[in-house]
Amino acid sequence: MTETRQHTVEKIGGTSMSRVNELRDTLFVPDHDSADRYGRIFVVSAFGGITNLLLEHKKTGEAGVYAAFASSDSDHGWHDALDRVADAMSKAHTQVLDHPADIEQAEAFVKDRILGARNCLIDLQRLCSYGHFRLSEHMLQTRELLSGLGEAHSALVTVLMLQRAGVNARFVDLSGWRDEGDVSLQQRIEGAMKDVDPFSEMPIVTGYAQCAEGLMREFDRGYSEVTFSHLAALTGAKEAIIHKEFHLSSADPNLVGTEAVRKLGITNYDVADQLSNLGMEAIHPKAAKTLRQSGVPLRVTNAFEPDDPGTLINEKPAESSAVEIVTGLDLFALELFEQDMVGVKGYDASIIDILTRHQVRIVSKVSNANTITHYVDTSLKVLRRVEKDLLQKYPTAEVTSRAISMVAAVGRDLDGLAVLSRGLNALSQNGLEAIGATQGPRQVDVQFIVERDVMKPAIKALHGELVEETPERMSQAA
Repeated sequence: MTETRQHTVEKIGGTSMSRVNELRDTLFVPDHDSADRYGRIFVVSAFGGITNLLLEHKKTGEAGVYAAFASSDSDHGWHDALDRVADAMSKAHTQVLDHPADIEQAEAFVKDRILGARNCLIDLQRLCSYGHFRLSEHMLQTRELLSGLGEAHSALVTVLMLQRAGVNARFVDLSGWRDEGDVSLQQRIEGAMKDVDPFSEMPIVTGYAQCAEGLMREFDRGYSEVTFSHLAALTGAKEAIIHKEFHLSSADPNLVGTEAVRKLGITNYDVADQLSNLGMEAIHPKAAKTLRQSGVPLRVTNAFEPDDPGTLINEKPAESSAVEIVTGLDLFALELFEQDMVGVKGYDASIIDILTRHQVRIVSKVSNANTITHYVDTSLKVLRRVEKDLLQKYPTAEVTSRAISMVAAVGRDLDGLAVLSRGLNALSQNGLEAIGATQGPRQVDVQFIVERDVMKPAIKALHGELVEETPERMSQAA
């Protein structure tokens, strides 16, 4: 692409994609007589729930096609799961498309892709029935193959919907379906976009991109934001925009009330990273890094309020100190007490090695002379395995764990706000108690550890003191 004018690259998440027909006349085509509809490249996720059916349910862990294929001793489990995917895809595009010809084309697309995936998995099973080939060595490629089905389907359906509305929409499939050769992510994107003119057509790009790096190896289900950020960087976008079904706000309005919550308006990538660490992702940290390094600002908007500029995320420091967001996350406190730890090196490194081996995410940690506590984001099942390994490594230690929650106050600059003391007082005044509290020297977040059952009232209490009691800053997301 050699176009000198700058465009935007915009991403639509799965929940919003399920209502993509509502966005046709607002986000995609705000003015039927305007050429301003172009100059935008859209990256789309799969329709809501489809990726759960293809892989596994993100929250409950319920098996999808991938999990059934990986663990089943018979064909019936994953075949049935693939049939459920086909039915769900059909239901999704029937709700979006109106014209019978478009629905027929979408049905044919689903049939072709599902059949192709089914035949591929059958062939893989047959190949791995020979002792020279192991199924486990091909599971990452299998996961990527299945995942790409969802984005390819939603992208095609969006193109059909827009073309019916008179938009010159173009389907850009990065999923590598039946492609020969192994290319890098950059080559995949540049090859697909080389003949695309975003100022005369509207590219609808799959959120999954097949590449030699294997996006799911490092990013798993965060791959669509990685594709989005690289597309913005490689095409020289003036702005990268993520359309969500809500505004990036000072807290969950369901917890603190819609009248009390504030839209951020503007923040920086440092805050975005802190939010990712707390499970409230504005964008995947690696995707944010790509945008930061390429100098592309990020904007987060509410897809269903297209006239609102949303929140701009860039590299600029805050003009004044303020708590911008209060949020929380359910965790486990994993504590190792060892009297002989005093003055001995290596305990923490060994603990981290065990946590890494079990793929446990560390959110934060505290330590003193003979105790190291890690606040971890994992399942109870995995935690028990970690405890067992720790006791084998340190048989004289006491290893305990408890369910807790972390509530954090986050902002670009918290200097001079006394967030720690004010937050503890606010909790106390509301009849709540903090198990622990931590403030780092960088003055971007303060973490309060509370019992699991008081996280929500703790968020409300801290938001009331640290955000609502502070005069609202004048911020423009421009």
